[in-house]
Amino acid sequence: MPSRTPESWPHGAIMLDAEHTQFALWAPDAFYVSVELDNGQSLPMLPQGEGWFVIKTRCPAGSRYRFNIDGELEVPDPASRAQDGDLDRHSVVVDPHRYSWRNTTWQGRPWNEAVIYELHVGALGGFAEVEQHLSRLAELGITAIELMPIAQFPGDRNWGYDGVLHYAPQASYGTPEQLKHLIDSAHGYGLAVILDVVYNHFGPDGNYLHRYAKGFFREDKHTPWGAAIDFRRREVRDFFVENALMWLLEYRFDGLRLDAVHAIESPDFLPELARRIRQQIDPSRHVWLTIENELNQSSLLEENYDAQWNDDGHNALHVLLTGETDAYYADYALQPTEQLARCLSQGFVFQGHITRHGEPRGEPSEHLPSTAFVLFLQNHDQIGNRAFGERLHQLAEPRAVDAATALLLLSPMIPLMFMGDEYAAQQPFLFFTSHHGELAKLVRQGRRNEFAAFSAFSDPHKREQIPDPNAEQTFHASQPRLTGNGTPRQQATLALYRQLLQLRHQYIIPNLSGTQALGAQVLGPGAVSARWRLGDGSELRIDLNLSDTPVVNLPQTESVWLFRQPPDTGLLDEGQLPPYCALVSLTAATPLPPLDGERL
Repeated sequence: MPSRTPESWPHGAIMLDAEHTQFALWAPDAFYVSVELDNGQSLPMLPQGEGWFVIKTRCPAGSRYRFNIDGELEVPDPASRAQDGDLDRHSVVVDPHRYSWRNTTWQGRPWNEAVIYELHVGALGGFAEVEQHLSRLAELGITAIELMPIAQFPGDRNWGYDGVLHYAPQASYGTPEQLKHLIDSAHGYGLAVILDVVYNHFGPDGNYLHRYAKGFFREDKHTPWGAAIDFRRREVRDFFVENALMWLLEYRFDGLRLDAVHAIESPDFLPELARRIRQQIDPSRHVWLTIENELNQSSLLEENYDAQWNDDGHNALHVLLTGETDAYYADYALQPTEQLARCLSQGFVFQGHITRHGEPRGEPSEHLPSTAFVLFLQNHDQIGNRAFGERLHQLAEPRAVDAATALLLLSPMIPLMFMGDEYAAQQPFLFFTSHHGELAKLVRQGRRNEFAAFSAFSDPHKREQIPDPNAEQTFHASQPRLTGNGTPRQQATLALYRQLLQLRHQYIIPNLSGTQALGAQVLGPGAVSARWRLGDGSELRIDLNLSDTPVVNLPQTESVWLFRQPPDTGLLDEGQLPPYCALVSLTAATPLPPLDGERL
């Protein structure tokens, strides 16, 4: 066996040919490791130094196995490519070439074309069932679906952020081949597929790394989920880099969204991860890398990462739409309109500004393109982190939500919506898990205690009414119904999304490259006017009034109407903007026929 190099032994079970597999486990705290096959064979693995145990043996695809640690404990492969059921079942040897791809010429889509639809695979029924929605989403104008995390977690119901086996698609959702079929089918509809990955922690149930590989973690640094992952170690870095490359190369995902990167304690890991991905991906492919980052680090967006989820924009809009100022919304309670204007013109709201905790947050972002920010009115967090999972249209004035939707889908930022937004879904999206025993109790109480800071739940008895995450009914209540004729409100919402996305594809997307913000001004409480110079030289302007009061002194322009919400909106008097209104106009570099025969 050759001496150890960073590339010598990829983690897990790697097929060498049709009949042979290499098993490799980094277990520096184990004295003895064996592969236990479900046919009764026990194969001692050979120690290679630096904590590695490796064996190459006759073992075809489909073989079931576990690792035995010191003759005391059988564990799943931490890099299992598939599980034969739950975490307590065998890991499965997977042939990555078994699936025959149909859309072999697919190279992805440019980031400027991204219109993202976030979904939960389990809530829609599994990989095969998600396929049933692809046609309608493509017809609507969606260009990418984003899957919430699918890494194997304990049980069969979970948001996915408790993933334990990062390489294995969740068994209750389907097989690796079914996942590839979903991605392949999406490509056939022109849809890119993004995967949400969690590289900041392992789930609390079913993770045995502390027993045989303590070096995965550092006890001197802690995250909300426990000891931080120790990215100072090459073996740990490679575990996650290899994981990212597996999803992008073997499964042909078109991008990754990295969850809560602010909880990754090693600041140099993220640049290395992106660099190694870019080096190994065919440069002719469009691969999107986006992050969630409470630190608002614009420096990460200056190279190799395409964009960040812009919680700032959401939070300011949410306060304006609902009036809620509890918990983290308190940072947006005093000047939400000014903050929205800053977001539209500069990207981040917090660019070193002081938070409610008295600490500076963020880095300057005005120099970044508008496409470096993913804007949304809702996502899994902002719905599911509510005690009862209410959706925005159930909390705010419908006309204001429609106006904000026009901003979302016609601004030069990258729009993201959550499953059901386009249909004004009536079903909530609750926090759900399928833990058992003491952990289930801790999760239930922890969930309810999270809301102690909210005035509506200051009474412990009221917190007891918050749905139990482990109850099966909590999961079933979160499964949206997205087809059928629907209510008049649902029909109107779907028509609005369709119209706005048609306009985005026709007038915004082709000219996004090179877009520059020209500033945003506050017109009054809840009302802003923002302008951008698009890449073709045309000027896009959005006048937005989310309040119930008309706004006076609206700046005049010779632009062409692109969109008006409500459709019959006219100026009450010259220079006034009606309540709950969005006016979108375009001054073209070359003559543009009026879209409805009128000018501002």
